[in-house]
Amino acid sequence: MRKTVFLRAVSVLALLSLHAVLYAHDFSFQDDEPVMEAQRVINIISSEFSYDLNPHTAAYSSEAQILTGLYEGLFSYDPVSLDPLPALCSSYKISRDKKRWTFTLRGDCTFSDGSPITAQTFRDSWISLLSEPAATFAGLLDCVQGAEDFRTGKTTQDKVRIEVRNQTTLVVHLTQPAEHLPRILCHHAFSAVSPKSGVYSGAFVLDTYDGSELIMKKNERYRDAQNVHVPGIRILQSDNEEENTYLFNTGKADWVSSGVEASKILNQGAVHVSAEFGTSFIFLKTNHSPWNIKEFREALLEAIPYETLREIYPVKASTLVYPLAGYPSVNGIDDYDAEDAQFLMKEAREKAGIKPEERLTLVFAIYDGDYLKNMAELLKDAWAPLGVDLVTQSTPFSRYNASIPGWNADIFSYSWIGDFADPLAFLELFRSGSSLNVSGYSNPSYDALLKQAAEANGKNEHYRFLSEAEQILLDDCVIIPVYHPVTLHVIDSRSVGGWQSNALDLHPLKYLYIKKSPSVRLPNIVMN
Repeated sequence: MRKTVFLRAVSVLALLSLHAVLYAHDFSFQDDEPVMEAQRVINIISSEFSYDLNPHTAAYSSEAQILTGLYEGLFSYDPVSLDPLPALCSSYKISRDKKRWTFTLRGDCTFSDGSPITAQTFRDSWISLLSEPAATFAGLLDCVQGAEDFRTGKTTQDKVRIEVRNQTTLVVHLTQPAEHLPRILCHHAFSAVSPKSGVYSGAFVLDTYDGSELIMKKNERYRDAQNVHVPGIRILQSDNEEENTYLFNTGKADWVSSGVEASKILNQGAVHVSAEFGTSFIFLKTNHSPWNIKEFREALLEAIPYETLREIYPVKASTLVYPLAGYPSVNGIDDYDAEDAQFLMKEAREKAGIKPEERLTLVFAIYDGDYLKNMAELLKDAWAPLGVDLVTQSTPFSRYNASIPGWNADIFSYSWIGDFADPLAFLELFRSGSSLNVSGYSNPSYDALLKQAAEANGKNEHYRFLSEAEQILLDDCVIIPVYHPVTLHVIDSRSVGGWQSNALDLHPLKYLYIKKSPSVRLPNIVMN
């Protein structure tokens, strides 16, 4: 998932100042039982953002959070571990060659309008996803026989091997084993989606959304409605930090997920800071000469003062994949030597027949705001001694990511959160032909290793092939990792249950409830 907003430098510094305080608190997942008479609408404050609530085209983390409430697929996320839990799927089995998955659906599930959810529903939903040009995550189904060819217009939908055996049996034929398939199918893009608008498969239905406030109500026809305790959820969109802090301190907001003065929260135990399974990085497109030549890119990367580039971020990144237990280490991007960089550039120019005095232009695509402007100044100063002139082209933040595929620039900034707990969640961004690949990067050796990882026998071998693929990507000098994001949420776990910090920063809404012993609020608080 794309990250909705980048952390501002001042916010990161605020998090650092709070670090010592935060880790004094116990954030264990120990909840009281919900009491029905205590249940009420949960009030959430989120950042100002124009939500795309189409599960096939939604691509941002803030949208994914909402869609956990509105839609459901064969699997859903465990609220603590985020491991896949059976949802609309009651069971499944895998063939001996691991290329045929047979899913058995629950037989009594309906959409919010009462229409049945069947195996045909899932085939239709996934074919609709593959048919949508703006469907960012459709490429994750390329492991299904015929899916990639249909997605790219090379064949017809009847060639996609998603078979409906009967109302409750769905059979999916793969091109290669994909042990991680249930993790992928937790994602909202693969939910049961009705062809009718305003109809939902999840725990809630959308009541109203006016661009600043979103209200969801409990879906009484949801398959597990008896375990959805709150009658609804209200999301107020606001970036007013002072007002948001006041609303939380006075009990008018239960959860603030963006835009808050953390140091002014009266109950500091409600402030949750954690590292996120994500990476912010710069990448180079290789459309233009000489940046399509590895030696030139290598000179650029050698000239970057990485300590300065990453100094304000609490979790610095030198690799694309966020560190996972058992994942082999790779040689990251952090070697800085200005003298070596000039020598590498000299060699690259000689080999390419480019004169030493010729100035080379590199275009950095940025959005409005200080984050990328400051980064551009640092890179401009680093690359000027190499005879490289960095120029910027700018667009508003709201249009930045959508503009990348067609933007005729050389370098871009990107922030990505893994959609499932596997290195492939990052490496898929650079697979040739992937719907997630906005960089245009292509390397047959890299693609071959991803294929070998899918066919691997066990987790260790799977990770080994993926780490080798990541090393190829890093050695090709097309990405510059900067930092791993840090999340900041304010939620009082003494009064709200069903919420837990986790690496994907995704909190399934169906599990939220009001505890029987709400936290004590201080009345008549005056904010300075």
